Amino acid sequence: MVSIISFKKSTRQMGFSSFLFLFLLYPLPLKVLTVDAFTGTYGVNYGRIADNLPPPATVAVLLRSARIKNTRIYDADQSVLKAFNGSGIEIIVGLGNEYLKDMSANADQAMDWVKENVESFLPGTKIVGIAVGNEVFGSTDQDLWDGLLGTVKNVYNALDRLHLTSVVQISSPHSEAVFATTFPPSSGAFRDDILPYMKQLLEFFWEIGSPFYVNAYPFLAYMSDPEHIDIRYALFQKNPGAYDSKTNLHYDNMFDAQIDAAYAALEKVGFDKMEVIVSETGWASHGDADEPGATLQNAFTYNHHLRKRLAKKKGTPYRPKIVVKAYVFALFNENLKPGPTSERNFGLFKADGRIAYDIGFKGLVSSSPSLSMKVKGYQGWFKSFCSLFALLLILRP
Repeated sequence: MVSIISFKKSTRQMGFSSFLFLFLLYPLPLKVLTVDAFTGTYGVNYGRIADNLPPPATVAVLLRSARIKNTRIYDADQSVLKAFNGSGIEIIVGLGNEYLKDMSANADQAMDWVKENVESFLPGTKIVGIAVGNEVFGSTDQDLWDGLLGTVKNVYNALDRLHLTSVVQISSPHSEAVFATTFPPSSGAFRDDILPYMKQLLEFFWEIGSPFYVNAYPFLAYMSDPEHIDIRYALFQKNPGAYDSKTNLHYDNMFDAQIDAAYAALEKVGFDKMEVIVSETGWASHGDADEPGATLQNAFTYNHHLRKRLAKKKGTPYRPKIVVKAYVFALFNENLKPGPTSERNFGLFKADGRIAYDIGFKGLVSSSPSLSMKVKGYQGWFKSFCSLFALLLILRP
């Protein structure tokens, strides 16, 4: 009996030792331990280049009333992060391009930034991600290209030292300018000049389990070639669609085609399992004379169909099992944004809380002219009411 027990004990010890040896020899990828920074499929970008927007506490009420769970901001503004405390809204903060050159060579600066702008607000404010830079490879600034990966690693290492890598995800959104080709979708490929930088970034993101974020705008594609692009294809309307002969797949809208072009580009460089998330998409409701398609009706049509498409929780023709997730640009019209008129007219909501057009959301203020005039006359009362309402929502059990 003793010999049998000893044998079983020895066998268990050998089994554990063998398992430990295999674990050390073939460690599980870090990506298993990372956070999912997106709840559901629909989010919005909360841009604030304006002088007429409601206070952040009111915005938190607006998002909750619209049942929008996910949002992105382009900085780490503390007034926003304080106002969103207790709201339950999941937020990705932005670390701007202006930080990349210095922070890539300064781990202490990255740690200070994370402590001040992320750790100090957790867990009350649900910061679930940090977007490091914005459309970096779409710029012509070589210093930004050189600094992106180093900054990403320093920020991630800061999160790791603070034990926050299971709470906060690192990402870096890209524009369509990173691609050499996107049509048909199977031909999607990264530009040769950025490929050495992109591959290193993708390798690190794969190790830590981060997705590929891309800003996908059928609006911009249509505007660049309105004579050859069917606007119905860009707007999710009934149209003949496009056929990809390599994959034998049919596309009835450009949004899906742009996402699959990103998947094809990733596949060509060895990252066929990486998820693609749309960090920005939208349609301008007003534009200059040379901005075809920038109309209120088209903005309504695109965003209405986009919301319905995302609500179906389905994938794309090329990646049918990976549910599409997207952040709409933008929450508000931003009256101080530079550039063409369209840049200031992407908002789902107007600055006073009214909806810009009805795609199923309810504004904090009625869209009727009479009530809008009353609110304008009692602006201070409105802001106080919304702030109180926000507090009541936060304190509600």
